Amino acid sequence: MNEILNYYIETWGCQMNEEDSEKVSGMLIPVGYKRTTDKENADIIIFNTCCVRENAEQKVDGNIGALKTMKKENPKLVIAVIGCMMQQDGMAKHIIKKFPFVDIIIGTYNAYKFPEYLKRIQNGESSIIDIWDKEGNIIEGIPIDRENNIKGFVTIMYGCNNFCTYCIVPYVRGRERSRKPKDIIKEITSMVDKGYKEITLLGQNVNSYGKDLNPKIGFSELLMRINNIENLERIRFLTSHPKDLSNEVIEVIAQGDKICEQVHLPVQSGSSNLLNKMNRHYDREKYLELVKNIRNTIHNVGLTTDIIVGFPGETEEDFAETLSLMEEVKFNQAFTYLYSKRKGTPAYDMLEQVPDDVKHERFNRLVEVVNRNCAIRNKECIGKIVEVLVEGHSKNDKSKLTGRTRNGKVVNFEGNNKAVGTLVSVLITDAHSFSLIGEEI
Repeated sequence: MNEILNYYIETWGCQMNEEDSEKVSGMLIPVGYKRTTDKENADIIIFNTCCVRENAEQKVDGNIGALKTMKKENPKLVIAVIGCMMQQDGMAKHIIKKFPFVDIIIGTYNAYKFPEYLKRIQNGESSIIDIWDKEGNIIEGIPIDRENNIKGFVTIMYGCNNFCTYCIVPYVRGRERSRKPKDIIKEITSMVDKGYKEITLLGQNVNSYGKDLNPKIGFSELLMRINNIENLERIRFLTSHPKDLSNEVIEVIAQGDKICEQVHLPVQSGSSNLLNKMNRHYDREKYLELVKNIRNTIHNVGLTTDIIVGFPGETEEDFAETLSLMEEVKFNQAFTYLYSKRKGTPAYDMLEQVPDDVKHERFNRLVEVVNRNCAIRNKECIGKIVEVLVEGHSKNDKSKLTGRTRNGKVVNFEGNNKAVGTLVSVLITDAHSFSLIGEEI
């Protein structure tokens, strides 16, 4: 390729979507493409889509529609729409019918072939729609262009077997497939050699890791192996399903010197009735027992969660149970979501859909409890000395450095720029609801 072409990529969704985009970049850069943050200056525009939220389709349609004039003025502009949303039944047909100027439409299973599709378009093919209906083998060795050079994501498994009734993920990401331990270790070792300090292991349910491998290996053993990698400073992971978080994994977190004392444990609801309707395979009591075990075993653990408000059939009594669970556990942080109907999931056709005004009123009450409990947890840190991995400058105050404690709290403090990428000790002097203020010592 003689001329340098600029590509623009926009990503919506979770950390796995972010890593998918990093892989697309990783495949394009070595063959001569250059990334741009200016859509107007792009020769190739890529939208990596998510379908978890109800308004996701409107967001995609709006962004694609805005490109119609650009495509008309520059017929050589290549427009690609990829990712989870394209795996939904009928979505690819919807996109190409409504926006016939889109050149490439592919899903999650064949994103590794993107450069091949791009070349075919540039060689004169009119459009490519290639949606695979079944996951294939895991493709190793795909280059990754990570935006951050201090911490990075490493996927250890793909897909999900849980089929929570509200969730579209198993339908667009496929069944669980685990990467081989040697491939994971090789990738992380390579990152550490390049200076990475922190790795976050990704999977829809990391606690299911290895069940499909032969010989079998559990997540606890994988964590121990990664903990032995020289010069790696920190290990985190997302996400743990409560039904599969074993005592062995909890013990390994407590024992591993590089494994951060942080567990993200989505509860989704405090009502056993709703948890059953959600197909979560645990009840309120079992969840609270698990929380007790985690806090008794892992010193100074940071416990975070996800909560859905307004799931079909949620009564005021159900919601009250969620509020009481939040007060009982007092999470370090909770990510709150309004229930969002997704076509293709069992919950989509459930009766007793909660009215939007009720959802929003409950959501506001939940957020108030979450914020108050986060502030309480953070105030407990005042006067303590914490270890912080310095990630760069604070987004809200460029004069301050920012980073995270081992248990996941954001710390902003004044310090030397040379500290970026290193571990420093910080005395916490003040606390807000979602961050700590400190001074380096």
